[in-house]
Amino acid sequence: MQMITVYVLFSLTMVEKLDCIHESVETPDVYIVERLFSSSLVVVVSSSIPLRMYIYHFKKGTEICNYSYPNNILAVKLNRQRLVVCLEESIYIHNIKDMELLQTLLNTPPNPSGLCALSVNHSNSYLAYPGSATIGEIVVYDANNLTTVTLIPAHDSPLAALTFNVSATRLASASEKGTVIRVFSIPEGQRLFEFRRGMKRYVTISSLSFSPDGQFLCASSNTETVHIFKMEQTGPSRGDEDSSWGAYVGKMFSTASSYFPAQVSGMMSQDRAFATVHLLASGQKNICTLAIVQKLPRLLVATADGQLFIYNLDPQDGGECVLAQKHRLFGVDEDQAEVSDPEGSKVTGPAQTCPTYAATAALPATGPITATLTGYSEDGGAKKGEIIPEHEFAAGPVCLDDENEFPPVSIQKC
Repeated sequence: MQMITVYVLFSLTMVEKLDCIHESVETPDVYIVERLFSSSLVVVVSSSIPLRMYIYHFKKGTEICNYSYPNNILAVKLNRQRLVVCLEESIYIHNIKDMELLQTLLNTPPNPSGLCALSVNHSNSYLAYPGSATIGEIVVYDANNLTTVTLIPAHDSPLAALTFNVSATRLASASEKGTVIRVFSIPEGQRLFEFRRGMKRYVTISSLSFSPDGQFLCASSNTETVHIFKMEQTGPSRGDEDSSWGAYVGKMFSTASSYFPAQVSGMMSQDRAFATVHLLASGQKNICTLAIVQKLPRLLVATADGQLFIYNLDPQDGGECVLAQKHRLFGVDEDQAEVSDPEGSKVTGPAQTCPTYAATAALPATGPITATLTGYSEDGGAKKGEIIPEHEFAAGPVCLDDENEFPPVSIQKC
């Protein structure tokens, strides 16, 4: 992915409209942006100072604090309880409320891509990261209680993607081969599902994402196809269905599989995609996620050339997803004219222009401030920036307007 010089935050509440809520024009060479759900807190890392992480209150246009680390920051993850900074061979865990450093995991296996996942459920702040640089072992760590929960032998080859579901009860993973995606129970680490993305070629999985209800899992790669898998048990049928031809065939394959080697029988039991999307181009970096927009399930795919595709997902029958809308996030479309797809859905051109940075920074803070914490810089401990509203953190029951929203996709340089 090409280096971005600014970051932009969008709000998507309607398929046809993409609202720009903030654009930074004063932060050069940004390669990591993480937002705390739909609050005003964002974490930014710039390639000009890759050792330092900045936390901003973007609505007020102020820096809350910044922290430096011994090596380049590769990933930042946060929920309402914890903020995790991942370096190539170490992980730092902060209490997000006051940025106190709670734990440092040193000498972790080499992780040059900064692969890690933090559950969005702050009551169960599970952290997952590679436990080996040569095989696909997953370490599941309890970031609340600061203890290792389990080690999962997930794949034979090194890991390429990790993600938790919203409730932090399941963890999905893919390896560098990209042919098999597995789902494990958390915290036990038992394998629940195994999906085969393809057998013809190895691919690079670029993203995994559960739907908000945890019933679906989408996966995108460097190919033109995005796969959506359904979390459903395929056990034996009951009642009258037992005498059906389908039940008989199922039993026959189940019996026959016991005579095959484990690798072969495993393939027979793996489910293929419930739904798919075929993108217009392959080989391009992209990120996918599943969300509810206007009360309907949608698949969102953002591509490295600055486009956002919104597809309709049929939760009952699956199949090929229909393109509902296309938005331009940055850059300019080669053809500016509006185009209509076969289903009659309009495809838009450039997204609307953002308000100026000064106008955005002048917006008043939303919600009452019941308690405050002063931000500070690690450099000498000097106080700086604006106060952090207490209601944006997790100190017990949280009542935020974003409680039911799915976290936005983060922006990272590949």
